[in-house]
Amino acid sequence: MQARWRNDLLNIYQAALDRVAGDRAVMNWLMQHDPAPKPQAVVSIGKAAAAMMRGAQTALGQRLAAGLVLTRHGHGDSRLDKYGQILQFESAHPIPDASSLEAGHLLLEFIARQPAQYSLLFLLSGGASSLVEVLPPGCELADLQFLNQWLLASGLDIRTMNLVRSRCSRIKAGQLRHFLDERQARVLLISDVPGDDPAFVGSGLLHAFPPARLPQELPSALNRLMSEPAEYRGRDIPHHLVATNSDARHAAANAAQKLGYSVTIDYPFFDHDAEQVGRAFARQLQNARPGVHILGGESTVRLPSSSGRGGRNQHLALAAAGAIRGRKDLLILAAGTDGTDGQSEDAGAVVDGGTWDRAREAGFDPIRNLQQADSGSLLEATGDLIHTGPTGTNVMDLLIGLRVPATIST
Repeated sequence: MQARWRNDLLNIYQAALDRVAGDRAVMNWLMQHDPAPKPQAVVSIGKAAAAMMRGAQTALGQRLAAGLVLTRHGHGDSRLDKYGQILQFESAHPIPDASSLEAGHLLLEFIARQPAQYSLLFLLSGGASSLVEVLPPGCELADLQFLNQWLLASGLDIRTMNLVRSRCSRIKAGQLRHFLDERQARVLLISDVPGDDPAFVGSGLLHAFPPARLPQELPSALNRLMSEPAEYRGRDIPHHLVATNSDARHAAANAAQKLGYSVTIDYPFFDHDAEQVGRAFARQLQNARPGVHILGGESTVRLPSSSGRGGRNQHLALAAAGAIRGRKDLLILAAGTDGTDGQSEDAGAVVDGGTWDRAREAGFDPIRNLQQADSGSLLEATGDLIHTGPTGTNVMDLLIGLRVPATIST
Protein backbone atom coordinates (compact mmCIF):
# COMPACT_ATOMS: atom_id res chain seq x y z
CA MET A 1 0.00 0.00 0.00
CA GLN A 2 2.90 2.39 0.71
CA ALA A 3 3.92 2.16 -2.96
CA ARG A 4 0.40 3.05 -4.06
CA TRP A 5 0.21 6.09 -1.76
CA ARG A 6 3.61 7.32 -2.91
CA ASN A 7 2.52 6.91 -6.49
CA ASP A 8 -0.67 8.85 -5.79
CA LEU A 9 1.31 11.75 -4.33
CA LEU A 10 3.64 11.79 -7.32
CA ASN A 11 0.68 11.77 -9.72
CA ILE A 12 -0.91 14.66 -7.83
CA TYR A 13 2.36 16.59 -8.04
CA GLN A 14 2.64 15.85 -11.79
CA ALA A 15 -0.90 17.11 -12.40
CA ALA A 16 0.10 20.39 -10.79
CA LEU A 17 3.16 20.66 -13.05
CA ASP A 18 1.07 19.95 -16.14
CA ARG A 19 -1.35 22.75 -15.31
CA VAL A 20 1.39 25.39 -15.10
CA ALA A 21 3.60 24.09 -17.93
CA GLY A 22 5.22 27.03 -19.69
CA ASP A 23 4.31 26.00 -23.23
CA ARG A 24 0.64 25.48 -22.43
CA ALA A 25 0.34 28.65 -20.34
CA VAL A 26 1.87 30.93 -22.97
CA MET A 27 0.09 29.30 -25.90
CA ASN A 28 -3.32 29.55 -24.23
CA TRP A 29 -2.83 33.22 -23.31
CA LEU A 30 -1.66 34.24 -26.76
CA MET A 31 -4.44 32.32 -28.49
CA GLN A 32 -6.97 34.27 -26.44
CA HIS A 33 -5.35 37.71 -26.43
CA ASP A 34 -3.20 38.07 -29.54
CA PRO A 35 -5.24 38.33 -32.77
CA ALA A 36 -3.08 41.10 -34.33
CA PRO A 37 -0.90 40.19 -37.36
CA LYS A 38 2.07 42.35 -36.29
CA PRO A 39 5.51 40.61 -36.36
CA GLN A 40 6.83 39.76 -32.91
CA ALA A 41 10.37 39.57 -31.55
CA VAL A 42 10.21 37.26 -28.54
CA VAL A 43 12.64 37.16 -25.62
CA SER A 44 12.23 34.30 -23.15
CA ILE A 45 14.29 34.30 -19.94
CA GLY A 46 14.28 31.94 -16.95
CA LYS A 47 14.18 28.28 -16.05
CA ALA A 48 10.96 27.87 -18.04
CA ALA A 49 12.24 29.92 -21.00
CA ALA A 50 12.43 27.12 -23.57
CA ALA A 51 8.96 25.82 -22.80
CA MET A 52 7.49 29.33 -22.88
CA MET A 53 9.12 29.94 -26.26
CA ARG A 54 7.58 26.72 -27.59
CA GLY A 55 4.18 28.01 -26.55
CA ALA A 56 4.81 31.32 -28.30
CA GLN A 57 5.96 29.54 -31.47
CA THR A 58 2.82 27.42 -31.52
CA ALA A 59 0.53 30.39 -31.02
CA LEU A 60 2.30 32.94 -33.23
CA GLY A 61 3.58 30.77 -36.06
CA GLN A 62 5.15 32.92 -38.79
CA ARG A 63 4.46 36.07 -36.79
CA LEU A 64 7.37 35.06 -34.52
CA ALA A 65 9.98 36.90 -36.54
CA ALA A 66 12.91 36.54 -34.11
CA GLY A 67 13.43 34.78 -30.80
CA LEU A 68 15.99 34.62 -28.01
CA VAL A 69 15.93 31.99 -25.24
CA LEU A 70 18.13 32.55 -22.16
CA THR A 71 17.86 29.64 -19.77
CA ARG A 72 19.72 27.47 -17.29
CA HIS A 73 22.36 24.97 -18.38
CA GLY A 74 20.53 21.79 -19.36
CA HIS A 75 17.13 23.50 -19.65
CA GLY A 76 17.24 24.25 -23.38
CA ASP A 77 15.04 22.39 -25.86
CA SER A 78 16.37 20.81 -29.05
CA ARG A 79 12.89 21.06 -30.58
CA LEU A 80 13.46 24.79 -30.99
CA ASP A 81 16.62 24.26 -33.03
CA LYS A 82 14.63 23.75 -36.24
CA TYR A 83 13.47 27.37 -36.09
CA GLY A 84 16.33 29.34 -37.57
CA GLN A 85 15.05 32.63 -36.20
CA ILE A 86 15.30 31.42 -32.58
CA LEU A 87 18.61 31.48 -30.71
CA GLN A 88 19.03 29.50 -27.48
CA PHE A 89 21.73 30.27 -24.95
CA GLU A 90 22.28 28.49 -21.61
CA SER A 91 23.87 30.20 -18.63
CA ALA A 92 24.47 29.73 -14.91
CA HIS A 93 22.10 29.22 -11.99
CA PRO A 94 21.93 29.78 -9.04
CA ILE A 95 25.39 31.42 -9.02
CA PRO A 96 25.98 33.63 -12.09
CA ASP A 97 29.21 33.27 -14.04
CA ALA A 98 30.73 34.65 -17.23
CA SER A 99 27.95 33.04 -19.26
CA SER A 100 25.40 35.17 -17.36
CA LEU A 101 27.21 38.30 -18.52
CA GLU A 102 27.35 36.95 -22.06
CA ALA A 103 23.60 36.38 -21.84
CA GLY A 104 23.20 40.02 -20.82
CA HIS A 105 25.17 41.10 -23.87
CA LEU A 106 23.04 38.88 -26.14
CA LEU A 107 19.87 40.33 -24.63
CA LEU A 108 20.80 43.97 -25.28
CA GLU A 109 22.13 43.15 -28.74
CA PHE A 110 18.92 41.28 -29.65
CA ILE A 111 16.71 44.17 -28.56
CA ALA A 112 18.81 46.76 -30.39
CA ARG A 113 18.67 45.02 -33.76
CA GLN A 114 14.91 44.54 -33.91
CA PRO A 115 13.11 46.69 -36.52
CA ALA A 116 10.90 49.46 -35.17
CA GLN A 117 7.79 47.83 -36.62
CA TYR A 118 8.25 44.67 -34.54
CA SER A 119 6.42 44.27 -31.25
CA LEU A 120 8.57 42.97 -28.39
CA LEU A 121 7.17 40.10 -26.31
CA PHE A 122 9.03 39.13 -23.13
CA LEU A 123 8.40 35.76 -21.49
CA LEU A 124 9.78 35.76 -17.95
CA SER A 125 10.06 33.05 -15.32
CA GLY A 126 12.04 32.48 -12.15
CA GLY A 127 15.78 32.09 -12.40
CA ALA A 128 16.31 35.13 -14.58
CA SER A 129 18.06 36.92 -11.71
CA SER A 130 21.11 34.68 -12.10
CA LEU A 131 20.86 33.76 -15.76
CA VAL A 132 21.29 37.20 -17.30
CA GLU A 133 23.13 40.27 -16.05
CA VAL A 134 24.60 43.57 -17.21
CA LEU A 135 26.88 44.98 -14.54
CA PRO A 136 27.18 48.67 -13.61
CA PRO A 137 30.57 50.41 -13.53
CA GLY A 138 32.69 49.35 -10.57
CA CYS A 139 31.08 45.92 -10.19
CA GLU A 140 33.00 42.87 -11.38
CA LEU A 141 31.96 39.25 -11.89
CA ALA A 142 33.67 38.21 -8.65
CA ASP A 143 31.57 40.81 -6.80
CA LEU A 144 28.39 39.49 -8.41
CA GLN A 145 29.24 35.91 -7.45
CA PHE A 146 30.06 36.84 -3.85
CA LEU A 147 26.79 38.76 -3.65
CA ASN A 148 24.73 35.78 -4.83
CA GLN A 149 26.61 33.28 -2.68
CA TRP A 150 25.93 35.40 0.38
CA LEU A 151 22.26 35.82 -0.53
CA LEU A 152 21.69 32.09 -1.06
CA ALA A 153 23.13 31.31 2.37
CA SER A 154 21.45 34.24 4.15
CA GLY A 155 17.97 32.81 4.71
CA LEU A 156 16.43 36.00 3.28
CA ASP A 157 13.14 35.76 1.39
CA ILE A 158 13.08 36.01 -2.42
CA ARG A 159 11.71 39.56 -2.47
CA THR A 160 14.56 40.87 -0.33
CA MET A 161 17.11 38.88 -2.31
CA ASN A 162 15.91 40.35 -5.59
CA LEU A 163 15.90 43.84 -4.10
CA VAL A 164 19.58 43.45 -3.22
CA ARG A 165 20.41 41.97 -6.64
CA SER A 166 18.80 44.94 -8.38
CA ARG A 167 21.27 47.33 -6.74
CA CYS A 168 24.16 45.70 -8.60
CA SER A 169 22.64 45.68 -12.08
CA ARG A 170 21.89 47.83 -15.13
CA ILE A 171 18.82 45.81 -16.16
CA LYS A 172 17.00 44.70 -12.99
CA ALA A 173 14.25 46.66 -11.19
CA GLY A 174 12.80 47.86 -14.48
CA GLN A 175 16.07 49.21 -15.85
CA LEU A 176 15.86 47.08 -18.99
CA ARG A 177 13.17 49.53 -20.13
CA HIS A 178 15.92 52.06 -20.86
CA PHE A 179 17.09 49.86 -23.72
CA LEU A 180 13.70 49.52 -25.47
CA ASP A 181 13.58 53.07 -26.91
CA GLU A 182 10.02 53.55 -28.14
CA ARG A 183 9.37 49.94 -29.12
CA GLN A 184 5.99 48.47 -28.20
CA ALA A 185 6.44 45.76 -25.57
CA ARG A 186 4.57 43.51 -23.16
CA VAL A 187 5.45 40.77 -20.68
CA LEU A 188 3.98 37.35 -19.89
CA LEU A 189 4.96 35.96 -16.50
CA ILE A 190 5.17 32.64 -14.74
CA SER A 191 5.34 33.74 -11.13
CA ASP A 192 7.76 32.26 -8.61
CA VAL A 193 7.27 34.90 -5.92
CA PRO A 194 4.77 35.30 -3.06
CA GLY A 195 1.87 37.53 -4.02
CA ASP A 196 2.76 37.24 -7.74
CA ASP A 197 4.13 40.78 -7.82
CA PRO A 198 5.65 41.30 -11.32
CA ALA A 199 8.31 43.55 -9.81
CA PHE A 200 9.98 40.53 -8.21
CA VAL A 201 9.73 37.83 -10.89
CA GLY A 202 13.25 37.53 -12.29
CA SER A 203 14.16 40.71 -10.39
CA GLY A 204 11.65 42.74 -12.39
CA LEU A 205 13.58 43.37 -15.61
CA LEU A 206 10.76 45.53 -16.97
CA HIS A 207 8.97 46.55 -13.78
CA ALA A 208 10.29 48.90 -11.09
CA PHE A 209 10.50 47.77 -7.47
CA PRO A 210 8.46 49.56 -4.82
CA PRO A 211 10.59 51.67 -2.45
CA ALA A 212 12.29 49.46 0.14
CA ARG A 213 15.30 49.43 2.45
CA LEU A 214 18.22 47.10 2.05
CA PRO A 215 18.62 44.48 4.81
CA GLN A 216 20.70 45.63 7.77
CA GLU A 217 22.74 42.42 7.82
CA LEU A 218 24.22 43.11 4.38
CA PRO A 219 28.03 42.70 4.71
CA SER A 220 30.08 45.88 4.39
CA ALA A 221 31.92 44.34 1.44
CA LEU A 222 28.63 44.34 -0.45
CA ASN A 223 27.40 47.76 0.63
CA ARG A 224 29.95 49.45 -1.63
CA LEU A 225 28.32 47.77 -4.66
CA MET A 226 24.82 49.02 -3.92
CA SER A 227 23.37 51.84 -6.01
CA GLU A 228 19.91 53.16 -6.76
CA PRO A 229 18.39 51.97 -10.07
CA ALA A 230 18.50 54.58 -12.81
CA GLU A 231 15.33 56.68 -12.89
CA TYR A 232 12.90 55.83 -15.70
CA ARG A 233 10.48 58.35 -17.18
CA GLY A 234 8.93 56.34 -20.01
CA ARG A 235 5.73 54.36 -20.27
CA ASP A 236 4.93 51.33 -18.15
CA ILE A 237 5.17 47.94 -19.83
CA PRO A 238 2.01 45.77 -19.54
CA HIS A 239 2.56 42.58 -17.50
CA HIS A 240 0.25 39.54 -17.56
CA LEU A 241 0.37 36.46 -15.31
CA VAL A 242 -0.06 33.16 -17.16
CA ALA A 243 0.76 30.64 -14.39
CA THR A 244 0.96 30.84 -10.59
CA ASN A 245 1.36 28.65 -7.54
CA SER A 246 -2.38 28.95 -6.94
CA ASP A 247 -3.01 27.38 -10.37
CA ALA A 248 -0.73 24.48 -9.45
CA ARG A 249 -2.38 23.92 -6.07
CA HIS A 250 -5.86 23.83 -7.53
CA ALA A 251 -4.77 21.38 -10.22
CA ALA A 252 -3.24 19.19 -7.50
CA ALA A 253 -6.51 19.34 -5.56
CA ASN A 254 -8.52 18.27 -8.62
CA ALA A 255 -6.17 15.35 -9.23
CA ALA A 256 -6.42 14.23 -5.60
CA GLN A 257 -10.21 14.34 -5.73
CA LYS A 258 -10.22 12.21 -8.88
CA LEU A 259 -8.16 9.64 -6.99
CA GLY A 260 -10.88 9.52 -4.34
CA TYR A 261 -9.28 11.60 -1.59
CA SER A 262 -10.88 14.40 0.37
CA VAL A 263 -8.79 17.55 -0.07
CA THR A 264 -7.86 20.50 2.14
CA ILE A 265 -6.22 23.41 0.33
CA ASP A 266 -7.04 26.51 2.40
CA TYR A 267 -3.66 26.79 4.14
CA PRO A 268 -1.59 29.96 4.43
CA PHE A 269 1.43 30.42 2.20
CA PHE A 270 4.67 29.19 3.80
CA ASP A 271 7.79 31.31 3.48
CA HIS A 272 10.00 30.76 6.53
CA ASP A 273 12.63 28.31 7.76
CA ALA A 274 12.38 24.94 5.97
CA GLU A 275 13.07 22.86 9.08
CA GLN A 276 10.39 24.67 11.05
CA VAL A 277 7.90 24.40 8.19
CA GLY A 278 8.51 20.65 7.83
CA ARG A 279 8.09 19.86 11.50
CA ALA A 280 5.05 22.11 11.92
CA PHE A 281 3.30 20.62 8.90
CA ALA A 282 4.06 17.08 10.08
CA ARG A 283 2.54 17.81 13.48
CA GLN A 284 -0.47 19.41 11.83
CA LEU A 285 -0.95 16.43 9.53
CA GLN A 286 -1.03 14.01 12.49
CA ASN A 287 -4.17 15.74 13.77
CA ALA A 288 -5.72 16.58 10.40
CA ARG A 289 -8.66 14.85 8.83
CA PRO A 290 -7.78 11.94 6.54
CA GLY A 291 -7.08 12.92 2.94
CA VAL A 292 -4.70 15.11 0.97
CA HIS A 293 -3.49 18.46 2.29
CA ILE A 294 -1.91 20.92 -0.15
CA LEU A 295 0.24 23.98 0.57
CA GLY A 296 2.25 26.32 -1.59
CA GLY A 297 5.19 28.54 -0.82
CA GLU A 298 8.94 28.78 -0.67
CA SER A 299 10.84 28.08 2.51
CA THR A 300 14.32 29.31 3.39
CA VAL A 301 17.50 27.66 4.67
CA ARG A 302 20.41 29.33 6.41
CA LEU A 303 23.38 27.31 5.19
CA PRO A 304 26.39 26.37 7.32
CA SER A 305 29.85 27.37 6.13
CA SER A 306 30.21 24.01 4.39
CA SER A 307 27.00 22.40 3.16
CA GLY A 308 26.26 19.10 1.47
CA ARG A 309 23.81 17.95 -1.16
CA GLY A 310 20.21 19.07 -1.31
CA GLY A 311 17.97 22.10 -1.16
CA ARG A 312 15.18 23.63 0.86
CA ASN A 313 12.58 21.02 -0.11
CA GLN A 314 14.80 18.07 0.77
CA HIS A 315 15.71 19.80 4.04
CA LEU A 316 12.02 20.38 4.79
CA ALA A 317 11.13 16.79 3.93
CA LEU A 318 13.83 15.31 6.16
CA ALA A 319 12.74 17.48 9.09
CA ALA A 320 9.15 16.33 8.52
CA ALA A 321 10.28 12.70 8.39
CA GLY A 322 11.58 12.99 11.94
CA ALA A 323 8.24 14.27 13.14
CA ILE A 324 6.22 11.44 11.53
CA ARG A 325 8.68 8.67 12.47
CA GLY A 326 6.87 5.38 13.02
CA ARG A 327 3.56 6.53 11.54
CA LYS A 328 2.29 4.16 8.84
CA ASP A 329 -0.55 6.43 7.78
CA LEU A 330 1.39 9.61 6.90
CA LEU A 331 3.36 10.60 3.81
CA ILE A 332 4.71 14.04 2.85
CA LEU A 333 5.91 15.34 -0.52
CA ALA A 334 7.96 18.53 -0.72
CA ALA A 335 9.20 19.57 -4.15
CA GLY A 336 10.01 22.50 -6.36
CA THR A 337 7.92 22.97 -9.47
CA ASP A 338 10.99 23.69 -11.62
CA GLY A 339 12.47 20.23 -11.14
CA THR A 340 15.45 21.43 -9.11
CA ASP A 341 16.10 22.03 -5.43
CA GLY A 342 18.96 24.25 -4.32
CA GLN A 343 22.06 23.34 -6.28
CA SER A 344 20.92 19.73 -6.73
CA GLU A 345 19.21 18.25 -9.77
CA ASP A 346 16.50 16.63 -7.62
CA ALA A 347 13.11 18.28 -7.29
CA GLY A 348 12.53 17.29 -3.68
CA ALA A 349 11.43 14.17 -1.81
CA VAL A 350 8.53 12.01 -0.63
CA VAL A 351 9.02 10.84 2.96
CA ASP A 352 7.02 8.51 5.18
CA GLY A 353 7.05 7.23 8.73
CA GLY A 354 9.88 4.83 7.92
CA THR A 355 12.29 7.30 6.30
CA TRP A 356 14.08 8.23 9.52
CA ASP A 357 14.77 4.63 10.51
CA ARG A 358 15.77 3.61 6.98
CA ALA A 359 18.35 6.39 7.11
CA ARG A 360 19.77 5.17 10.43
CA GLU A 361 19.92 1.61 9.11
CA ALA A 362 21.92 2.94 6.14
CA GLY A 363 24.45 4.49 8.51
CA PHE A 364 23.21 8.08 8.56
CA ASP A 365 22.53 10.37 11.49
CA PRO A 366 19.52 12.40 10.27
CA ILE A 367 20.04 15.17 12.81
CA ARG A 368 23.61 15.61 11.68
CA ASN A 369 22.51 15.66 8.04
CA LEU A 370 20.08 18.47 8.86
CA GLN A 371 22.78 20.40 10.68
CA GLN A 372 25.12 20.04 7.70
CA ALA A 373 22.40 20.84 5.11
CA ASP A 374 23.12 17.44 3.54
CA SER A 375 19.62 16.03 3.31
CA GLY A 376 20.03 14.93 -0.31
CA SER A 377 22.72 12.35 0.46
CA LEU A 378 20.50 10.74 3.08
CA LEU A 379 17.32 10.83 1.01
CA GLU A 380 19.07 9.23 -1.92
CA ALA A 381 20.05 6.32 0.34
CA THR A 382 16.47 5.95 1.63
CA GLY A 383 15.00 5.99 -1.88
CA ASP A 384 12.90 9.08 -1.22
CA LEU A 385 14.22 11.62 -3.75
CA ILE A 386 12.09 12.95 -6.60
CA HIS A 387 13.82 13.46 -9.95
CA THR A 388 11.84 15.01 -12.81
CA GLY A 389 14.45 16.81 -14.89
CA PRO A 390 13.55 20.32 -16.15
CA THR A 391 9.78 20.76 -15.94
CA GLY A 392 9.30 23.82 -18.14
CA THR A 393 7.73 25.82 -15.32
CA ASN A 394 8.61 27.50 -12.02
CA VAL A 395 5.87 28.53 -9.59
CA MET A 396 7.71 28.03 -6.30
CA ASP A 397 7.22 24.88 -4.22
CA LEU A 398 4.48 22.44 -3.31
CA LEU A 399 4.02 20.71 0.05
CA ILE A 400 1.53 17.84 -0.15
CA GLY A 401 0.63 15.66 2.79
CA LEU A 402 -1.42 12.47 2.85
CA ARG A 403 -3.10 11.09 5.93
CA VAL A 404 -4.43 7.71 4.94
CA PRO A 405 -7.94 6.89 6.23
CA ALA A 406 -7.79 4.45 9.15
CA THR A 407 -9.88 1.90 7.27
CA ILE A 408 -7.13 1.36 4.66
CA SER A 409 -3.97 2.35 6.58
CA THR A 410 -2.92 -1.15 7.54
